[in-house]
Order: sequence, then structure tokens, then C-alpha cells
Amino acid sequence: MASGEDLSEQRTDLAEDRTILANERTFAGWMRTGMAAVGIGLAFNAVFTKIEPAWVARAIASVFIVVGIIIFYLAENKACSVIERMDPHEIEPIKQFNMKLIASLMSLAAVLLLIAIWLLM
Repeated sequence: MASGEDLSEQRTDLAEDRTILANERTFAGWMRTGMAAVGIGLAFNAVFTKIEPAWVARAIASVFIVVGIIIFYLAENKACSVIERMDPHEIEPIKQFNMKLIASLMSLAAVLLLIAIWLLM
């Protein structure tokens, strides 16, 4: 029969695993929020092409896209800091490299979209 101390330690270990999984869900949620900001920027630029002068629509769209890039960075930074503090027990957390890669690729795509909005439209 397990002692109370063993059960307490097991519950603590499982709580850490649940925290790691919650962190991954939070990261995914923030990445979705960043993509929504980029999408709003793109949609704004597409819908308001008739605004004169044209740079106004592009500037407003750019603000949303830049906000998306900031969200990608902050989500990755926060998620990686939580992973560093946690000690997984029965789960395999997402590697920090993968989180950095996802956030970097999303940011790169957003920067390319900014370039396209300003140079190709």
C-alpha cells in the first residue's frame, strides 16, 4: 500500500504534467489569436481597397499584421519559459525548438504578407 507521501508526490507529478499540457493548449490558442490578427489585417486591406489615399488601408492592415507578429513572439517566449520550469513525468512535451520554429515561420509568413501588401498592391 502506498504511503500518503508517495500519493502526494504522484499527485504533484501529475499536476505538473497537466500544467505542461495546459501550456501547450495556451500556446496554440495564442497562435490562433495571432493568425486572426494577421487575417483581419489581410481582410481589411482586401475589403477597403477603395479607400483614398491607398496607404491608409495598408497602414491599418499593417498594424494588425504587426500585432499578430508580436503575439507569435510573446506566445513562444511565454510557452518556452513555462516548459523550462516544468519537469515532465508521464508525458512528452512539445520541444521548445518546435515552438520557436512554428512562431518563426508564422512571423516570416506575416512579414512576407506585409511586403506583398506594400510592394505588390
